[in-house]
Amino acid sequence: MTLSVALVAGLHSDARREVVDRLLRTVPGSIALHHDLATAPAGTVLRLVRDTSGELSRSEAPLVNDCACCALREDLVPELKRLADSGLTRLAVVELWDSVEPKGMAEVVVAHGAGVLDLTGVITAVDPALVLPYLVNGDDLADVGLAAAASDRRTVGDTWARQLEYAPVLALVDSEDADDEDRALLAQLHPTARQVPAHSGELARLAFAGFDAEAAAAAQHPACALLPQEAEEAGVTTLVWHRRRPFHPERLYEALEELCCAAARSRGRFWLADRPDTLLSWDAAGGALCVENAGPWLASLPDAAWEMVPPMRRAAASLDWHSEHGDCCQHLVFTSPGLDRHGLEQLLDACLLTDAEYAAGREGWKTLPAAFDSLLDPVS
Repeated sequence: MTLSVALVAGLHSDARREVVDRLLRTVPGSIALHHDLATAPAGTVLRLVRDTSGELSRSEAPLVNDCACCALREDLVPELKRLADSGLTRLAVVELWDSVEPKGMAEVVVAHGAGVLDLTGVITAVDPALVLPYLVNGDDLADVGLAAAASDRRTVGDTWARQLEYAPVLALVDSEDADDEDRALLAQLHPTARQVPAHSGELARLAFAGFDAEAAAAAQHPACALLPQEAEEAGVTTLVWHRRRPFHPERLYEALEELCCAAARSRGRFWLADRPDTLLSWDAAGGALCVENAGPWLASLPDAAWEMVPPMRRAAASLDWHSEHGDCCQHLVFTSPGLDRHGLEQLLDACLLTDAEYAAGREGWKTLPAAFDSLLDPVS
């Protein structure tokens, strides 16, 4: 017998608890599991199991490799399988701890629970009034007591953005402080999400709706991410900036601080002239920017290598193919209340190669200052 599993994530702990409680009340035979990582500094992770009647059990699991999230992964699947073997549980609701991101846990359940566990839902609990304050919070998780490991360098803003954008379902709690701007921001950050009130009876149905972890991962990959479209509502703007000319590395590097502070959230893929074959990812929230090498542009690969590329990646490239540059492009999306659209476009355009620089061609581009080496090739 397979056990249906639903993940409930989110930094808004009160909202998360409300969503979990609602599922326990509306789905007969449901049980909630929660790993409290706050005890990690003492060397353990606390596992709590409860249903509508209250707490059923609590136990401790040791840290694995000094990592609370690793301990969670090691302990979660065996506990879920134990519930599946009992045959008494209809739905296991996994309430993820504050800073745990649903993507990693979803992939663990799918990879190690085949034939026994069925991941049927991923939900992020949201207090609409807190979306913007959390998104622009540049504090390190370690500074606010939410780091999952000693090596955890994430910030509140970027963690919250990934929790929000990965889940296909956003469960919204009632909030007297939420206004039209908050709701517009939420809709523009994740326009394809199904938004439901936390008290809605639809929430239980969506917990069983099904979840495709492979498709969800592909939708987050910078090469084929389902990025938001242009939007303008209630003072919130989403700007989609798409160009075919590469960036001048030095001018872009000098503009990074201004660019990553220009919007509450920005993401996408970009093209540097001195690395013309490399697809680079852009991920910024709370004034913190992460730039990473996301592999080669498909245009730089030999035809024979295309067969090794996932179909979703090939499809995304073909939809955005250019006769001269293939899939190489700038595709950045900025979302924020009060966005200076015109100023941001001017700044971005000023970072592109000039006509003379562009005319030098790829061999000439590679001689430009390698300003991004410190970010992309750090000395270990």
